[in-house]
Amino acid sequence: MSTEQILGLMTGVAFGFLLQKGRVLRFEKQLGALMLRDMTIFKFMLSSILVGMVGINLLSDAGIITLSHKAMNVGAVVVGGALFGAGWAIMGFCPGTSVGALGEGRWHALFAALGMVAGAALYAELYPFFKSTVLAWKNFGKIGLPEVTGLSPWVIIALFWAATISLFAWFEKKGL
Repeated sequence: MSTEQILGLMTGVAFGFLLQKGRVLRFEKQLGALMLRDMTIFKFMLSSILVGMVGINLLSDAGIITLSHKAMNVGAVVVGGALFGAGWAIMGFCPGTSVGALGEGRWHALFAALGMVAGAALYAELYPFFKSTVLAWKNFGKIGLPEVTGLSPWVIIALFWAATISLFAWFEKKGL
């Protein structure tokens, strides 16, 4: 095993552990999130994004990694987002939580994982069709918020942190 694979495995295990400890693998938490009655999953996701934003930008500033954005394709975002949301609503799991639930021994999550594999295979098979249709919609290129706004990534990170902490305070005030 390479160092990258070992680090990836360790990161995946740690993330799975945090998913389990954060109770976001629970069906009732998934349903509460979909119904906007329980913000546990949103808090978990936003906390992960906050930590990731800082970590990735620190690694980039140190020259350890090079950031390379994926192209912002409207068709891919709209159709992919709709499929992700529909799958989450139908199965009660997103990709990460379905694998975590399997790790907890919740065998019904196997259907979600199999659905993801089948969907990936179907996408690969239909890729030529998608390339000439959905993926041909407006493509904004490799952009991110710093390129769009002209602001430093650290300013965007600070603003995102402030907005997220304010949102967390509001969730707590509302009992969400």
